[in-house]
Amino acid sequence: MKISLKLFASLAVHLPAEVRSRHRLELDVAPGATVLDVIQDQGIPAAQCAIVLVDGVWVAQADRATRELAEGEILAIWPPVAGG
Repeated sequence: MKISLKLFASLAVHLPAEVRSRHRLELDVAPGATVLDVIQDQGIPAAQCAIVLVDGVWVAQADRATRELAEGEILAIWPPVAGG
């Protein structure tokens, strides 16, 4: 099934160079794939996944291993950020 993966800020290095400027990659994932499955399969350090949204809805760290993705959903991930 197809999903979209969006990675922002320092996590964009885990996207192929040709799509980094769009911050978005279309992925084929197995039915039943979880948020954590995608994070691990893409080689993204789980500790760097501070903000995780599926279709704009926050996914808590404790739920990432069980939150299954569905066809067409958008998984967006941001690293820890600081500001002032």
